[in-house]
Amino acid sequence: MIALRKSADRGQADHGWLVSRHTFSFADYYDPREMGFGTLRVINDDRVAPGQGFGTHPHRDMEIISYVLDGALEHRDSMGTGSVIRPGDVQRMSAGTGVTHSEYNPAPDTPVHFLQIWIEPAVRGVKPGYAQKNFPEAEKRGRLRLVASPDGAEGSISINQDARVYAALIDGAEKATHVLPAGRRAYVHIARGEVDLNGQKLGPGDGAKIVAEADLRFTNGKGAEVLVFDMA
Repeated sequence: MIALRKSADRGQADHGWLVSRHTFSFADYYDPREMGFGTLRVINDDRVAPGQGFGTHPHRDMEIISYVLDGALEHRDSMGTGSVIRPGDVQRMSAGTGVTHSEYNPAPDTPVHFLQIWIEPAVRGVKPGYAQKNFPEAEKRGRLRLVASPDGAEGSISINQDARVYAALIDGAEKATHVLPAGRRAYVHIARGEVDLNGQKLGPGDGAKIVAEADLRFTNGKGAEVLVFDMA
């Protein structure tokens, strides 16, 4: 079964310096039917104005992934980490027992567009941790590249949950297939472009909740960038 979550149906917030679309309930947006899917709790589609950002704030007991689509995002945290996240990078911050951090768009005239993703951890109260890795376009072109997993398989970033995150770039005649083992579910998010999922057309910002499907087939892409969350 594939249940579509259309882009236009997501929660919306416009703070001037930040324009955000919420796939699931977040902050002032609340929908009891959309509290997450499996262990996937948040997908925020954020656009931050030049020279603006999120001030220092706390988190705990959450696996937080940042995925930059355009621009650059400067990160600072209480673990002493300082980094800049750019397109192709995947950043994971395990909040664990508690961490404070900030994100800032350092560009004077270019917005940053990124996805903020929260995955509930399998174990609470772990020591906070940080990881960041670049996954080149060639590794995602016409295939689903594993970018996060519980065991760091295939050079992916490790996360504290039985969830696997894949990224793919699909255009023209390119195709990608993901086999979904029995008993697992998946969530698909279209970061940009258009693509067919098992024959159903999805556009930018669209998502799909998937249960009891043997596989996921991506075809007819038009500049599509796709994320797949494979969960128990």
